[in-house]
Amino acid sequence: MSEKVIQYLKENREALLKKLNDFLSIPSVSTDSTYKQDVEKAADFLVDYLEELNFEQVIKQKTSGHPLVYGEYNGAGPDAPTVLFYGHYDVQPVDPIEQWKSDPFQPEVRDGRLYARGSSDDKGQVFMHLAVFEAYLKTEGVLPVNIKVCIEGEEEIGSENLYEILQEQKEKFQADFAVISDSGMIAKNQPTILYGLKGFTGIEITVTGPDHDLHSGMYGGAARNPIMALSHILASMKNEDEVITVDGFYDDVEPLTQEERELIKKAPSEDFVESTGIPKTVSEKGYTPQEHTMGRPTFEVNGIYGGYQGEGTKTIIPTDATAKITCRLVPGQDPEKIQQLLEDHVYKHAPSGVTVEVKKEKLSSKAYKVAPDHPLIQKAAESYTKAFGKETVYVRMGGSIPVVEWIDAIYGMPIVLLGFGTPEDRLHSPNESFPLDSFDKGMETLVYYWRKVKEQ
Repeated sequence: MSEKVIQYLKENREALLKKLNDFLSIPSVSTDSTYKQDVEKAADFLVDYLEELNFEQVIKQKTSGHPLVYGEYNGAGPDAPTVLFYGHYDVQPVDPIEQWKSDPFQPEVRDGRLYARGSSDDKGQVFMHLAVFEAYLKTEGVLPVNIKVCIEGEEEIGSENLYEILQEQKEKFQADFAVISDSGMIAKNQPTILYGLKGFTGIEITVTGPDHDLHSGMYGGAARNPIMALSHILASMKNEDEVITVDGFYDDVEPLTQEERELIKKAPSEDFVESTGIPKTVSEKGYTPQEHTMGRPTFEVNGIYGGYQGEGTKTIIPTDATAKITCRLVPGQDPEKIQQLLEDHVYKHAPSGVTVEVKKEKLSSKAYKVAPDHPLIQKAAESYTKAFGKETVYVRMGGSIPVVEWIDAIYGMPIVLLGFGTPEDRLHSPNESFPLDSFDKGMETLVYYWRKVKEQ
């Protein structure tokens, strides 16, 4: 029966791509108030599409920021599972615009890729789900599962209102499991099950010395340099073996099992030297770079500044220096506890002659992991393999998706990450694109998946 649905997608491919292009042409940049009406327009596009598909209770829910689009489909009946489908319709700014080879909001196909802001993250992947719903309803008149749609307009600015909505309206969003397509595959046309995400937290350290910049000749040797003091603190937090030396940092880490290490080994590995331009890889002692990025915590200094930054020399002892630090966390680690451990370490290792202030990152999230052998994950893997013609691999991702942890914490439901992007998509960068192979085979995957879920 799936063949009829897939045939519909093939026969209507050009019409569906045109509709996707209409969606991508809307500059729904959530972080810039200049685009507020365009964000509303993108939400209206989704409302219209869901109403066209005869979804029920379709609303554009107002928030203190950008609206959330909600809709329900209950036509599969009370015995069918109910799925919460999450996505987002807002996009990143396009800057620097001069680096785009085509207008970011005038979609263009080149070399088998659809170029436009949001083509991969996340409008293109959201649209694929709606197109599959359309194909089922147009051919069979019914979807295999009941659906609750939750598509927000604030993911790119931290999902500022979503957590509160999910908490306050638990019954409305309750489902048997959730599906999210806001991720990707480890390589083009390589079906990939993403069964784990890292958590996230961070701090900002500011070291202050004199109340004004000092002449380095007159005061060097009497006043401690804040940049040097900050450097000492940072150097005390991670050693040359990439081992984090903050007391207690690893206490609650869930170790990588041998089975998981075998799964990681089977997955195609990125050549980090080639893709990043680094001279060689470094990773935590005892772990491969892939194991470290996917399944071990990290500590990174994202920015450091202080003192004179202009051309030439200015011989000063600066008044202050600042470093921004973030950590990616693994299952077992609590973001608030990690922040406190970092703060305690900073104060313990702060040299004399300076004062230190630590600010804690407000947006934090826990890691998420689902068992690779979970039946819903296995059905997803089978669907991927059937559509792409390749064995599905299993990986964990070094990135974080806060909504995943929120859904897990609030509802306790399994979450299936069905992503179809590729490493070459240039997310958040100029010339974002999405391979049309992923568009076609990804929709086939979804057709098979909903059928398999129905049959459980």
